[in-house]
Amino acid sequence: MEILWKDRKRLWCGLPWTFTVYSLSEDRLFVKRGFLSQEEDEVRLYRILDLSLKRSIIQRIFGLGTITVSSSDKTMKNFEIKNIKNSRDVKELISEHVEEQRDAKRIYGREYLNDDDEPDVDEG
Repeated sequence: MEILWKDRKRLWCGLPWTFTVYSLSEDRLFVKRGFLSQEEDEVRLYRILDLSLKRSIIQRIFGLGTITVSSSDKTMKNFEIKNIKNSRDVKELISEHVEEQRDAKRIYGREYLNDDDEPDVDEG
């Protein structure tokens, strides 16, 4: 598995002194947290529904940003990729790969209109 992007959550001043690591492969986004006890979550890119970028004045001063991810994944429904460098470029990179995965798996937005686990069925 090739890692396309990897960064560490940074403190408000841009220093990477945290134990949260984010990484992106061609088909998944990973979040690894912890030092002694580690936890790793992943979300398949085709499950990502929306991305947004927030940059406070302090984040802009230090070249950071926070990406908010909304997904249809059970364990990682909504989460943030906090205080990362080059946040706008990273958001675009994730967005491009989300679209590629949706195209490859032939998944379209209308399949996510229902919030339940039942597939859409046309009656007629």
